[in-house]
Amino acid sequence: MLIPSKRWRHFAAMVLIGDGIMALVHPQRDAEAWKIGPRSWRRLMRTMQESPIATRAIGVAQVAGGIWWAIHQERED
Repeated sequence: MLIPSKRWRHFAAMVLIGDGIMALVHPQRDAEAWKIGPRSWRRLMRTMQESPIATRAIGVAQVAGGIWWAIHQERED
């Protein structure tokens, strides 16, 4: 079983990958799901909701970053 810190890193990588996939599949809905919090953040999410290409690009970066992180964690173990 993973120790707590490794478990959290594993979970964070899964969240990055999963959210990135959601941004690729349905960018407007993904941006809308994150449209809570400070006003500046809500404005950013509204912009992302109106720009599906940018949202998908960020989704690709999230997936790539999550996969890189998961592979990097494996090497550390």
